[in-house]
Amino acid sequence: MKKMGLDVGSKTIGVAVSDMLGWTAQGIKTIRWEEEAITSADEELRQIIQEHDISEVVIGLPKHMNNDIGDRGEKALHYQKHIEKTFGLPTVMWDERLSTMAAERVLLEADVSRKKRKKVIDKMAAVMILQGYLDSK
Repeated sequence: MKKMGLDVGSKTIGVAVSDMLGWTAQGIKTIRWEEEAITSADEELRQIIQEHDISEVVIGLPKHMNNDIGDRGEKALHYQKHIEKTFGLPTVMWDERLSTMAAERVLLEADVSRKKRKKVIDKMAAVMILQGYLDSK
């Protein structure tokens, strides 16, 4: 069974999925959502979970460099509870510090235009989050 990685932002959720063996993470899509309407991404996530036979969800936990969990981190923890309740899947919070910056660097090195980077940065950050988790196993 596969694992799904999520980079949860205030307007988008980057989604990545592992291969069957849990070795590699591939970016799937970026979902537009309304953070205040917490269920607004549920249908798209449900489709991905069913299509890819997801058994576990890894959610990026944004922390400050001093290891504190700020407002964004609290919102990610709240979303974790929503995922567990809505889909009945186990979740893992994964320290995502610098994942977006690392994704940006990879895209810059690949000479991806600013316009295209904006469209894929969250998906790429989800890949970095999930791959970090997979590599730790």
